[in-house]
Amino acid sequence: MIPEKKAEKTPVVEMRRISKHFPGVRALDDVSVSVHGGEVHVLLGQNGAGKSTLVKTLYGAYQPDAGEVFVDGRPVRIASPADARRLGIAVIFQEFSLVPYLDVAQNIFLGRELRGRLPGMLDHRRMHEEARRLLAPLGAGFATDTLVHRLGVAEQQIVEIAKALSQRARVLVMDEPTAALSEREIRTLFDIIRGLKAEGAAIVYISHRLREIFDIGDRMTVLRDGRNVAALRPAETSVDELVRLMVGRQVTTTYRQRFCGSPGDPLLDVRNLHSRSGVADVTVSVRAGEIVGLAGLVGSGRTELARAIFGADHRSAGSVRVGTQSLEGGPSAAVAAGVGLVPEDRKAQGLALIRSVRDNLLVAGLRHLFPGGWYRPAAAARSAADLIARLAIRTPSPTRLVKFLSGGNQQKIVIGKWFTAGARLFIFDEPTRGIDVAGKADLYALAEELVGQGAGILLINSELPELVAVCDRAYVMRDKRIVGHLGRAELSEENILRLAMHHG
Repeated sequence: MIPEKKAEKTPVVEMRRISKHFPGVRALDDVSVSVHGGEVHVLLGQNGAGKSTLVKTLYGAYQPDAGEVFVDGRPVRIASPADARRLGIAVIFQEFSLVPYLDVAQNIFLGRELRGRLPGMLDHRRMHEEARRLLAPLGAGFATDTLVHRLGVAEQQIVEIAKALSQRARVLVMDEPTAALSEREIRTLFDIIRGLKAEGAAIVYISHRLREIFDIGDRMTVLRDGRNVAALRPAETSVDELVRLMVGRQVTTTYRQRFCGSPGDPLLDVRNLHSRSGVADVTVSVRAGEIVGLAGLVGSGRTELARAIFGADHRSAGSVRVGTQSLEGGPSAAVAAGVGLVPEDRKAQGLALIRSVRDNLLVAGLRHLFPGGWYRPAAAARSAADLIARLAIRTPSPTRLVKFLSGGNQQKIVIGKWFTAGARLFIFDEPTRGIDVAGKADLYALAEELVGQGAGILLINSELPELVAVCDRAYVMRDKRIVGHLGRAELSEENILRLAMHHG
């Protein structure tokens, strides 16, 4: 634990004894955190520990039930995000706050547009110039007049970072900023963070990638169940100790216990696939009992391939077979053939956020559950209850709206809905993005259970240690083509990167 320092300088921002309640939930209970200029203060805790609630309280999106916030040693009341911005506080949220049908420059300066020389006019040229200046150090490969909805998740994350940097904030909160970034982009972001530290900025950093916080963090605060449980420096602890503090018990990070020595029948056979999204001449396969990785840098075409297989993107040439069946048509044909897609952006593409847990779990399998076309509420309730128990979904009720659940529980629902549809082949696209270490262990235990029962999984994951830890073999993509195939014996981070970065 960090000893108290009598002569320590005044924190740039300090939250003292913050408490916040929601109906049926005590989100924060007497939590205190302070952040000094020129440091990265890491905020740790599993999903539901209170991290996001604490950040939203600092940003003025929530009002605390008790406690105080101090800036430069003076008490302040932050009643709205506008108040936070005036105090020099900026937040990069895990869930993006971009406007899809505005372009990149418009999003970066939204609400702070640069005025032109004439009254009522905006200086679009200067906004685009400034946007390009902000994006250049982040390695952005897209134009500032690109509409945001045309960008991938990683590219949208870069826009969010540029937007926060444009505010020249004294306090910058980063909530899972690397969740969608490649290793190269993470290194660039860390260089920017170190530059901000050198300029005296106070940075609050939230991440479930525990190993990276030892590279960037100066101090750590661990939350569990809405309470402070530890304050540490990186040199005083280890990954295993942090996991124990976050969860309150030992959690394995090995993830997979048994690999597939003798795979079963082919479940997926893709040959010479081309798509309008740019996928070119791709051949891959998955057999029963296998977890097959799909690796590559962000932008290499992994998501486009997953969408083309599922029928969400048009296939222009080649063939896709699921079992003995040739797959033609869109997603409905894929679902009927036993394919389930867990998309990269679960909130936008995998869930109906304003519907209940029960509705989301059953929606994909209604025809499978009720082939006669008659919906039976009692049978639906039993099916949903069975899935909630099987997947250990933490919800106060099957009727709870999905938007109120943690990321890990939301992801279990996205996977679980395919159980009711009778899926045999699962395509997981970044399934652990934004999920804590305990949630990852649960998810990979579920994946191992599925393949043990004869299912097959095609797994996309930018966290290479996870990919190596769980896959029986892996394909590597570059420029929307397959550039290599690695068996279990050759599957390593070094070999993946060698193929992915033109060093094959």
